[in-house]
Amino acid sequence: MEITRDIRYIGVNDHDLDLFEGQYIVPNGMAYNSYVLLDEKIAVMDTVDAHFGEEWLSRLDAVLAGRKPDYLIVQHMEPDHSANIMRFLEAYPEATVVSSAKSFQMMKNFYGSDLSDRSRLVVGDRSTLALGKHSLTFVAAPMVHWPEVIFTYDSTDQVLFSADAFGKFGALDYEDPEGWACEARRYYFGIVGKYGAQVQAVLKKLAGLPLAAICPLHGPVLTENLSRYLETYNTWSSYGTESEGIVINYTSVYGHTAQAAEALAALLKEKGCPKVAVNDLARCDMPEAVEDTFRYGKAVFATTTYNADIFPFMKTFLEHLTERNWQNKTVGLIENGSWAPTAAKGMKALLEGSKNLTFLEPVVRINSALNEESRAQLEALADALMA
Repeated sequence: MEITRDIRYIGVNDHDLDLFEGQYIVPNGMAYNSYVLLDEKIAVMDTVDAHFGEEWLSRLDAVLAGRKPDYLIVQHMEPDHSANIMRFLEAYPEATVVSSAKSFQMMKNFYGSDLSDRSRLVVGDRSTLALGKHSLTFVAAPMVHWPEVIFTYDSTDQVLFSADAFGKFGALDYEDPEGWACEARRYYFGIVGKYGAQVQAVLKKLAGLPLAAICPLHGPVLTENLSRYLETYNTWSSYGTESEGIVINYTSVYGHTAQAAEALAALLKEKGCPKVAVNDLARCDMPEAVEDTFRYGKAVFATTTYNADIFPFMKTFLEHLTERNWQNKTVGLIENGSWAPTAAKGMKALLEGSKNLTFLEPVVRINSALNEESRAQLEALADALMA
């Protein structure tokens, strides 16, 4: 696939993977992207997952058309991108590997060699590499989302090679009817969400660069409305509100807390809420619920008291949020308990580390099942959420 006259795509699609990074379901597969920049000197941008080494090398050979690459640029050391470094060097032993100092340290950890015994080039922030008419500038992007990450900017074609940033779940031969944002959002908040400050820092470095395309290591090459992707990343990384709406996340043992969650959702819709998302945390894809809870400005958590604490799925979910720096939200709480309700207290305790949360009153208390009093509390909470 041709990105520009001089840049070719040689990535692969993985339709056999069940869990990305051992935890994220990828029903539409996964793309491992790699690129070649053809100039007086040739640069290859990253490798692919170990299972696709032969296919990738074949694609590379076809693009090279008898030439040999001068450089392999390693932007990110996760094995789904770096697994074929040594195989590449077996095929092209005279090539120079270009990467950050931390990457070479990681190469020794992963593959037994930091390549100090062969041609390598250590680059840092704002280092440059001339290929001919193309000039590359490297942008350090530590903790987006590993410490060794670098981006690469080609000033000639105005293309940003962005490592894992701006990536999404899904193979490239799958046409996502929901577009880029849905699976990019789940990808971002699941994998990069904790590192908003670091994403903000690299966005500042990119500000003002003329961009014709963004080439991530996962997902499609982005070539249109690039300001929209940058603005979306700015919203995500600053923990802002992307969409107006309310998410209700609940767990339920015998159905009574679920009934309360659905009753609240109905009240919110009646009162004109533009979007209400409801997630049963025991049954939904939890990263989808994480995505919703970052996306909207208001969230409700409803759960049962369990062993004088909170129900396990809710506890796990709140840990997912807090470890990703969930913040700047308005929160409603619903607790259920048959003899000693303590779930609201437990949820608040788990959220203590989150910044800028506004907790609404009333806290809805259900004693086993909804009754006239708790239904009135739901109505009051709905009013508070819509205020």
